[in-house]
Amino acid sequence: MRIYTKTGDKGMTKLVGGYSVAKDSDRVESYGTVDELNAWIGFSISMLDTEYEDICNELMELQNFLFDVGTDLSTPKEAKRPIKLQNDSIHWLESKIDQYTDKSPDIEQFILPGGSKGASMMQVARALVRRAERCIVRLNTTAPVNEDVIKFINRLSDYFYALGRYLNVRASVKDVYYERGEKVFHKIKEEDL
Repeated sequence: MRIYTKTGDKGMTKLVGGYSVAKDSDRVESYGTVDELNAWIGFSISMLDTEYEDICNELMELQNFLFDVGTDLSTPKEAKRPIKLQNDSIHWLESKIDQYTDKSPDIEQFILPGGSKGASMMQVARALVRRAERCIVRLNTTAPVNEDVIKFINRLSDYFYALGRYLNVRASVKDVYYERGEKVFHKIKEEDL
């Protein structure tokens, strides 16, 4: 079976439902950036040592959520297909963020991206998420996007930040503070959320 179709040779691609759009459209940019993030996560999994099997399994679960995100982004409203990404994925992320934040030391200022190998890879993932988020928000101004996708992507950068800090803790690597930074983080009370 051949995997090439030649249908994109003129710069167009098909969306879910058979609709054609230019390959540089906001929609394709959005799900393409999510795909880039997903590929980075796959690379990160391959680079993590065997002692991080629990994290690798979690990242693979996350990759499935990202496929749901990509499906929703590649499905125009006119296709009238059910959404893939559900609200429970946001709760899953929030529980992981809380778990990793509780296992990491409190900080009051910005840290430099980096540290251990695993933490560094998660910081790259965090930056890729922010780029995807910008693309998705831009798309949403002209074509409504599943609002759970926007919430999920917003939480996802926090997830990678928290996971990166936790991976530094597991590797006994201290966070490095931005040396000219001021105190910016303060404890948030549960009732303020």
